[in-house]
Formats: sequence, structure tokens, C-alpha cells
Amino acid sequence: MLRIAIQSKGRLYEDTMNLLTESDIKIGASKRILLIESSNFPLEVLFLRDDDIPASVASGVADIGVVGENEYQEKNEKAEIISRLGFSKCRLSLAVPKSVDYQGLEWFSGKKIATSYPNILSRFMKEKGIKADIHEITGSVEISPGIGLADAIFDIVSSGSTLISNNLREVYTVMESEAVLIANPGLNSEKREILNQMLFRFEAVKQAEDKKYVRMNVPKERLNDIIGVLPGLKSPTIIPLADDEWCSVHTVLDQKRFWEIIGKLKEMGAQGILVTPIEKMIL
Repeated sequence: MLRIAIQSKGRLYEDTMNLLTESDIKIGASKRILLIESSNFPLEVLFLRDDDIPASVASGVADIGVVGENEYQEKNEKAEIISRLGFSKCRLSLAVPKSVDYQGLEWFSGKKIATSYPNILSRFMKEKGIKADIHEITGSVEISPGIGLADAIFDIVSSGSTLISNNLREVYTVMESEAVLIANPGLNSEKREILNQMLFRFEAVKQAEDKKYVRMNVPKERLNDIIGVLPGLKSPTIIPLADDEWCSVHTVLDQKRFWEIIGKLKEMGAQGILVTPIEKMIL
């Protein structure tokens, strides 16, 4: 049995539970239970505060954990990053009041900076040779300059709307963050095998993100031209039709270029284009 620690609430909780569901790992949805076992996979879930997850994994209380990279870097525990999960993305940035005449990082020299991430900020300031007064607080960091508690802040930024509502502006991004899967370095072979099975499922879900399975009928005289604009994983599948002058082409398209490519295919004579979402994709 493998034990995974995940955040007990919030966006990271929701994204992680969605990933488990899409990977067909069934977990009862009850936030009142601290530890719950999957009904169809050798996994049990331990619900914790996000800032407790790195230590729980490093100490062996949990075998693996899903946590924001920002928390992982802040706590600096002896756990290893196994996989970057691609969700719950944000950044850690320095922000100052809009009224400040900010000219560069040297502005922070001698200034008081409020943050919930003093270790990351201390390492950054040391690297840049800047001496600042780092003031650690929890809770609503963004209100600190407005009440005179600090000159600037160092905090998580997603959309930036919270900064705007507090008359702050982002001036320097120190690190990009996303959800990562971390593991205790001392996992035995049995737990490593379960972890590998889970990673295989995660990868299949990840590969299918923003992908569409496309089938179309194309005139054989334009087949080579149409294949030339298809950025499929490998060669597209070509299937003959009853009409000798036509064939069916099957391929996978990325959502980012989907409409651009579909437009070109229509111009080249493709007809009967059928688009299907992809749930899993195994390479």
C-alpha cells in the first residue's frame, strides 16, 4: 500500500482529486476523514495542510505527496520531485505600491518586505547581493504595505487581481510554480512499483490533455497535401473507402492549432470531419 499526502482543501485539492479520478483511482469524497483508502488501487490518501506535506513525505509519514513547488522549495525537506503535474500554476513575485518609483531590484535594499516565503526570498536576496528586512507573516500578505507593516511584499500571484485591488504592482518574478509529485527517497521496491503504475496512469491522462481525435474523408488526389499539414504523433492512419477516389484519414490534433489546421483541411477538400475528445493516450 502506498500513502499519498494531498492538500485537504482548495484548488490543489480539487485538481489532485480530479487527476486521481481521471486515472481511475477511486477515492471516497469525504473531507471529514483524515486518511482514506482507494477502493480499486493500492493507495491511501492522507489529507494535510499544504505546508505540512513536504515534512510528512520526508519523514516517511507519507510515501509521496502532491504539493505546490513553492511550498516544496520553501520547506527544503529531504524529498525528491518525481513528476511535474502541470496544474495549479502560479508564480512567486515581488510587488510594490503603485505609487512607488521603482527602477530595479536595488530599490529593495534596506526595505521591509512582508512574505509567507522567507526562505525562498532570503536565498534570492543573498544571490542578488541585496540586504532587505524580511518580515514573515501568514495570512493576507498583500495588505501589509497599505497598513504600514511593510514597504513591499513577496507572495503568490496567479491572475494578479489581488495585487490590483490592494494598489500593488508586480515588479519581479522570482520563481514559477506548479503542482509537483514528491516522494520519500527511501521507498522500498514494492512501493516503487505501485508508484510507477500510478505515474503510468498520470502520464496517459496528461498526454490526452488538449488533444482531439480527428477523422475525415479526403480525395486521394489531395492526400499527400493533407498529410503535409497534419502534425500528428506519427503518420496518420489511412483507411480506404468504397469510393476508390476517396479515403478516410485519422489523426490526433492539439487544441492550440486545431482551428487553424481544420481550416486548411477544408480548403484542401476534406469532408465529413468528425472530432472526438481523447480521455487517455498511451504513447
